[in-house]
Amino acid sequence: MIYKIYPLLVFLLLSFGKDSTSTPETKKEATKSIAKVEKLTVEAKIEGVYHALNPNNYQLPELRTFSEALKGFYLLKERGVVQKDILTLIDFSLSSNTKRLWVIDLATNTVLFQSLVAHGRNTGEEYASVFSNNNSSNQSSLGFYATGEIYQGKHGVSLRLDGLENGVNDNARERGVVMHAADYVSESFIRNNKRLGRSQGCPAIPFELRDKIIETIKNKSCLYIYHPSRSFAMEQKLIS
Repeated sequence: MIYKIYPLLVFLLLSFGKDSTSTPETKKEATKSIAKVEKLTVEAKIEGVYHALNPNNYQLPELRTFSEALKGFYLLKERGVVQKDILTLIDFSLSSNTKRLWVIDLATNTVLFQSLVAHGRNTGEEYASVFSNNNSSNQSSLGFYATGEIYQGKHGVSLRLDGLENGVNDNARERGVVMHAADYVSESFIRNNKRLGRSQGCPAIPFELRDKIIETIKNKSCLYIYHPSRSFAMEQKLIS
């Protein structure tokens, strides 16, 4: 896995720091060089994973979106925050009328599911555009999550989500932002209303996929909600 290269790169950085003959300028250039190599190595490996994906008769997410999700997954897996080799990716740059949720098994490089998914009622109409971490906002929150436990809620079988980014989505559990099924997440709703239905901020999915998806991603897998208004950078700190 790619996350195995990070300790090596840290070791190399420290090795440069121990060289007593190096000037501050040399150390600075060495650090820049290592950072450049790290970025190129990670990007190349991620692109390799992307092109090796088995779409399983589904449409693949965009490379840019997948790349951001995978970078965060590797960091979280390295820290033990997520434990499964399962990545759930939601692309909120896409129309809610399209299947913009993917569940990917990174152990086998296989897309397991592609599905419709709702955004919050105050996040936008057909397209998601406004996001919040606040209680009662009825808006979706972006960023990385660890999936939690299954429970029986007002929508039936549901999945708790723990936001992993301070100030971005860390109020998810307190807000009751969970994955659940809803009858407004369906092709028939789109036909009748010209857009998918909306939630109170939860990533709601179709009833027919609920049990399979929730059972697959429960208990410490990685979920990432993407939107181009906020790009993830590898150096940003996630909760651990």
